[in-house]
Amino acid sequence: MGERRTDKRQAIVRGAARVFGREGYARAGIDAIAQEAGVSSRTIYNHFPAGKDELFRTVLLEGSRRVVEAQVDAIDRRLHKVTDLEADLVAFARAWLEPKSAHPEHFAVVRQMQAEAGRLPSEFLETWRANGPDRSQAALAERFRELAEEGWFEAPDPEQAALHFVLLTGTEIGSRTHPGATPLPESEREALIAAGVRTFLYGHLPRRT
Repeated sequence: MGERRTDKRQAIVRGAARVFGREGYARAGIDAIAQEAGVSSRTIYNHFPAGKDELFRTVLLEGSRRVVEAQVDAIDRRLHKVTDLEADLVAFARAWLEPKSAHPEHFAVVRQMQAEAGRLPSEFLETWRANGPDRSQAALAERFRELAEEGWFEAPDPEQAALHFVLLTGTEIGSRTHPGATPLPESEREALIAAGVRTFLYGHLPRRT
């Protein structure tokens, strides 16, 4: 019985993520989510008594958790032991960006939420940031602080260095990739990552006199 209830809950959360990602929060309805999940509206309220608000927060939290886990794992795997700084940062940037293609439904929900930000309770955006980007950025900043102490590069402000890295290696790829469009060719994606890493290093490598 407990396993069946868990399966129902997972189906509801997955269905809600698809509907929120397509329709946004304001337009999404419990009936549409029930149809997408293959359950009744009553079943949704049995699992989420507070209705759409509770369900949306759950979709954000569970999606953010998966992305953070993947990105922290990328830090552990790719930056645990640095031997060739530029090559290791390129490999890390590639792994850091993987969740965006591995979890498209989560990022579709995030895009819709950002587009509706002015009409939504501020707690939704705050929940996403605190449990998603802020946690990933904090973990990356901590590793960058350690790398700077080891002498690999200069980072007087590790939080800012981590932000610089993420923006330089991911923003241009994001601006050229539109939801539902053909993904960037691998060669172009790799070139953008490599260029971002080189620009980051230009700003953070120790200056020789």
